[in-house]
Amino acid sequence: MCAIVGFFNNPDNWVYAIRSLSILQNRGQDGCGVCGVNWVEYSPDINTLKVHKDRIGIMGQNLHSLVNFAAQPIVYRGKFAGNCELYNWKEVDTKYAMNAENDADLLIKLIECNIDNFEQSNGKVASSDMVYKLIEKTLDEFSGVYSFAYWLNEYVYVFRDIIGVKPLWYSYDTSYGFAFSSERKALSINFCSDSKELDPRIALCYDITQNKIHHYKRKSLSIYPPHSNRYDEMRSKLEILVEKSIKERLPETPFGILFSGGVDSAILAYMCVRIGKIPGRDFFCYSAGLLDKKSAHDVRYSKIVAKKLNLELRINEVPLEETESMLKTVIRLVEDTEVPKVGVGLTMFAACLAAREDGVRIMLSGSGADELLAGYNRHKSSDNANEQCYMDIMDIYQRNTYRDDVVSMHNGIELRFPYLALEVVDFCLKVPAKYKIQNETNKMILRDIGKKIGISEDISMRRKKAAQYGSGFDRAINKLSKSNGFKTKTDYLKDIQEVQNYRLGVLFSSGKDSNYSLYLMQKQKYPIECLITIRSKNPHSYMFHTPNIDMVHLQSQAIGIPLIEKVTEGEKEIELEDLKEALEAAIRQYGINGVVTGALYSTYQKDRIEKICSELGLKVFSPLWHTDQEQEMRDILNEGFEFIFSSIAAYGLDRSWLGRRIEEKDIDDLVDLNERIGVNIAGEGGEFESFVTDGPIYEKKIEILDYDVDEMDENTARIIIRDARLIDKDGSEKM
Repeated sequence: MCAIVGFFNNPDNWVYAIRSLSILQNRGQDGCGVCGVNWVEYSPDINTLKVHKDRIGIMGQNLHSLVNFAAQPIVYRGKFAGNCELYNWKEVDTKYAMNAENDADLLIKLIECNIDNFEQSNGKVASSDMVYKLIEKTLDEFSGVYSFAYWLNEYVYVFRDIIGVKPLWYSYDTSYGFAFSSERKALSINFCSDSKELDPRIALCYDITQNKIHHYKRKSLSIYPPHSNRYDEMRSKLEILVEKSIKERLPETPFGILFSGGVDSAILAYMCVRIGKIPGRDFFCYSAGLLDKKSAHDVRYSKIVAKKLNLELRINEVPLEETESMLKTVIRLVEDTEVPKVGVGLTMFAACLAAREDGVRIMLSGSGADELLAGYNRHKSSDNANEQCYMDIMDIYQRNTYRDDVVSMHNGIELRFPYLALEVVDFCLKVPAKYKIQNETNKMILRDIGKKIGISEDISMRRKKAAQYGSGFDRAINKLSKSNGFKTKTDYLKDIQEVQNYRLGVLFSSGKDSNYSLYLMQKQKYPIECLITIRSKNPHSYMFHTPNIDMVHLQSQAIGIPLIEKVTEGEKEIELEDLKEALEAAIRQYGINGVVTGALYSTYQKDRIEKICSELGLKVFSPLWHTDQEQEMRDILNEGFEFIFSSIAAYGLDRSWLGRRIEEKDIDDLVDLNERIGVNIAGEGGEFESFVTDGPIYEKKIEILDYDVDEMDENTARIIIRDARLIDKDGSEKM
């Protein structure tokens, strides 16, 4: 558990390194160090750390020593800065007789041993590609989590664990070189505004001499082939894997468990006792919530469960008047204002604060169980729960683990995640969905494990609230937003945020959903840099809206946001490469690091967009996802949008719906059609497409002057806009 930073090919490397280590001091207070081309310096305190003015490159580290102390960065043949927790390092050290000081020391020694052996056997220097392969070979020896940089000659190799538990951000610009850091804020403060979170399934190799970066695609995970053995065998195997993972992560010193009273944390605590750890001596459980007229739901329930399981529980109940200052700290740490993310972060922060006061430096968390075993409502509504679990795990490094890491590290605590052990993840992804969801019960296989090992049925089967609700902190945020004069929680959080997080591009189709998504993100004060439109020549494209897509340029002008257009032939799957090229153009031209979609219920589109964005280091925002269709339609009108139907393709609709402004009465008619024949109220089944002519984000209004109707049959037709213009909101033509 450390902070690592690196800056290359910049005359201000030394300034950036020292500034970054300074703002990341909470990540490691057991010493610090920096190294360059031919030098290395260590110090117990950053204020006395000597940093050379080395424009070629500098790597630095703040050390949080949980194993044996060894000054870092480590310099042998190459240079190594790492944030590693390799739980089996002692066994590996014995196997290879390396006599290493700790896990990081062993990792670099093994890497260099493999490089030396290759070069001696082949009589030549290992190429950068070969060094990458040898690093991967070395990592296969270990069980644990990591993020590190290895600098050998003119190359810097950057890795993080496959799940993404340990954080790592990077920035690259041909003018300003390459940089990496454990936290985004350490790059932002140094004007690295294009920083990206490293996809765990990608490794980087930076060529210092050529100032070029190369991406290596690493191994990934899969839901295939699904397990085919008997259910009781699967359940027993998962029980063994979870207990093994817990054992690996238990320290020799007293530790804590984040405890809500739900089945995930109850199993962790119960297995710790079964392993031989004594509550109140070897570990404590920690819960947190809002101090109100009555204790928060999770606080009350955690007391009940702790008593039944004979656990020692510490509770931190935070008064409303103290919540606001804590909230400001959490927003600064997580660098985000998503209400659920901040609410969970606040809950975790309060629990970690109590643990820190007890001198705890390591805590176990049940995070990951919901993603792996279909613990959310979205899994129940998914056509393929296991595919949704897979996407959730692939994305957990963006949604959860970075937040959890920065919040816990601020309190000097390392979180360990037994459910996110690679063996556990790989096994759970292949458990058939029918053993995860049965009727309305989720995480069924885990609940059965709870009952099997002796946890009572009422605890094992309890439906847990999301942390932000169970702790009462979402309610606290709501109260604070109202008392401060804000209409929404998002507006309040955005107001107290210290820095903007993202520069966003919007996947823009001309229709109501993409327009409304853009509006919602702007309301949250996210900066929208550009609109991105794919013009498909295939009117039946699986991915992209096609009616009147050539009118998007008028909407772009009316809104006042620049447009990137990309033409595609519309061939299935191949059109995704065209989308990727458009996103790459948006990154180059506008420096976007996130994408907004208008996805409502289409997992086909959303999953493919997320996959491409993950490859490009872009975060995806889908603010309408699973919004009630009737509510969405009414909200769009209530917010002042004006739109027409540009095509219809459903029984119950005819050409009279085309080309006229949609009003509340029309939505009433759509609701009636939905009740009678199942028409999707928002057109999610392809019943209609829309075109927006005005709205609160429009500086000008679009007036349609001429259009043709192309009618295939009485229920299938479209309009082709021939002529349109921009006019002022008062009706005068824009000159």
